[in-house]
Amino acid sequence: MNNFEYVTRKQLSPVKKELIQIINSVQNLVREDFTFQFYFVGSVKRNMVTYDVGTNIGYDLDVNIQVNDNDCRFSEKEIKNKIGSALNKAVSHFAYDNAEDSTRVFTIKVKDRKNSRILHSCDLAIVNDYMDDEGNKHQEYIHFNKKQKSYSWKEQPEEYYLLNEKVEWIKDNKYWNEVRELYLYKKNINTDIHKHSRSIYAETIHEICQKYGYYNS
Repeated sequence: MNNFEYVTRKQLSPVKKELIQIINSVQNLVREDFTFQFYFVGSVKRNMVTYDVGTNIGYDLDVNIQVNDNDCRFSEKEIKNKIGSALNKAVSHFAYDNAEDSTRVFTIKVKDRKNSRILHSCDLAIVNDYMDDEGNKHQEYIHFNKKQKSYSWKEQPEEYYLLNEKVEWIKDNKYWNEVRELYLYKKNINTDIHKHSRSIYAETIHEICQKYGYYNS
């Protein structure tokens, strides 16, 4: 049995403030090439950040970075490298390690090396939010192909948009507290170490929708 608890807003507040300082510094460092906006997403936006008090792995936050490069002056690789380089300069003034570049995101971590613990981390994705000709919202992100060492824009999968629709329906129908309770319960009974929080969250949303008739409407 796991022992997940929700991180409170009070606990998150100083961490978010420090991350905003770091990202503001990155904005200043890349300003001669391009500008960008950023916003917190995922469990932070939902106020559903969790951590297991019985392990050495802390909680994580998610941020989207939207680059303004309307003239397409820079390739996907150049954008990723410029932001990665600036991010490493910015975190050097804080307790974060250098950024790790994965398939979808940069990850920065604060570690308690004495006790071999990760206190918290942040995943930063570079995205492009846009609308199609019919006014539908879309999002693509810079994808890193590790085998080919290449970067490209990749559209979010269809499940990403369907999940957002379900969440809106749940909130409109006042079932969100049940989502919070079920999500925490499912995290605590989960025994699959390879199952990510986003998968548990998607399962939770599906079950609540199924329980209250979303799929019958």
